[in-house]
Amino acid sequence: MSLELKEQYEKVYAFCYFKVHNVLVAEDITQETFLKYFETTQYLEKGKKLAFLYTIARNCCIDYFRKNKHTEILDDLSELTVEQSEDSITVIAVRSAVSKLSSKEQEIVLLRYTNELGIGEIAEYLDISRFALYRKLNEIKRKLKQNLRKEDFYG
Repeated sequence: MSLELKEQYEKVYAFCYFKVHNVLVAEDITQETFLKYFETTQYLEKGKKLAFLYTIARNCCIDYFRKNKHTEILDDLSELTVEQSEDSITVIAVRSAVSKLSSKEQEIVLLRYTNELGIGEIAEYLDISRFALYRKLNEIKRKLKQNLRKEDFYG
């Protein structure tokens, strides 16, 4: 397999945590994602392995919300340590700006900047062209700057 499993496991976990905002549930969904991924060998031979992995993760998160029918979101700002307290204002401002984006835009930000996926991989996952993804990223950056300006945080 060409994907580095440990690296992808951590990225898929971050993706799931972003969706469900619960550590234990995100761990369970991540494990379920990889189990389903390895069960489906006929698709793996066709390529698009990373897009397939994230599609499974997204569908597992959707299934979780369907089964539990709740939208409880936990605030994880309390996890900041004393050393991080100087950066907490930045963290809060950025989280606030990102929270004002649509869920699809938040997903793109997570995949690109947190999970550090390439443009081609994200475009493949979202099933859009690279050009369309570049346009969306530029629009997201513009929105983030605008939201941060409203917070008097960005020039």
